Amino acid sequence: MKITKKFTLVILLKIILTVSLFAGSVSCTKNETNLPEETIVNVSNDSSQKATEYANIDFNHWKITLPVDLNNDGKPDEFQPISLINYGYQTEENLIPFMYDDTSDTSIVFYTYPAGATTGNSSYPRTELREQQTSGNNYNNWSLTEGGILEGTLKIDSISEDNNSSRTYNRTIVMQIHGIISQEDMTTYGFSSNHAPPLLKMIWDEGYIKAYKKTLVNESTSGLDLYDDSSSTWTDISHNFGYVGFNSFSIKITARTGKLTIKANNQIHVFEDVSLQKWPFENYFKAGNYLVSTNTESFAYVKYYQLKVSH
Repeated sequence: MKITKKFTLVILLKIILTVSLFAGSVSCTKNETNLPEETIVNVSNDSSQKATEYANIDFNHWKITLPVDLNNDGKPDEFQPISLINYGYQTEENLIPFMYDDTSDTSIVFYTYPAGATTGNSSYPRTELREQQTSGNNYNNWSLTEGGILEGTLKIDSISEDNNSSRTYNRTIVMQIHGIISQEDMTTYGFSSNHAPPLLKMIWDEGYIKAYKKTLVNESTSGLDLYDDSSSTWTDISHNFGYVGFNSFSIKITARTGKLTIKANNQIHVFEDVSLQKWPFENYFKAGNYLVSTNTESFAYVKYYQLKVSH
């Protein structure tokens, strides 16, 4: 058979087309096989990174009080748990200057200074969390019979020098168990205020961690006299847990009927006395940065790495 140039050209074109289609099919198959594997690896890395970027704090049962009154209502500004959870605090413009993440060490920073707004019965500024067992409700608190545990890891990152006393630095309160008169007792006894003293304060003082616990001036005090929150009825006893300086440290507070067990700076101290047995108030935990100063040039930065409460 005579093979023409035209016939030869057609055959060559078919061969080239067949080879091209085969090569393209192999290439597509290879890409489709590798693409999902690469995507899964990338997503996994992103999720792992996000999980370790921020401090380990569940804000579902914490509100925060600031040292400012930007809404001019005559009280320190506050943000309820609904504004803090799911990283909501990262988008609150008025909150960000006082509470923000430091992803360089996976901490959350609480910054405060005397900005003109303080809570009732105090002249000191605070950027401080207040426990709410029921989100948004300040009246659902707990008794020592019910008990509670507060534990956290933190450090004082920076604090102003105290030029008005013999101290080198100002002091700041980093944790509290605060008392409050129950709604039931308010009704029963006709009290006009639910104010009560703090049962326990954990204070950073010149680099030392100290616990201050309320105790009765006279252990025979009883009845309605126990509700008097003045220093003539309740005073402080203390324990020094040693020096931490500007390093990180952990605190664990366990509150039970008649007993407070505190582990701080790897030391354990137990308060157990008649005063705790007679403590008539309900309680709530507090944590953050409560600066013991009215000097307008004073300040403190406290970093929390983790904070956990349980009952």
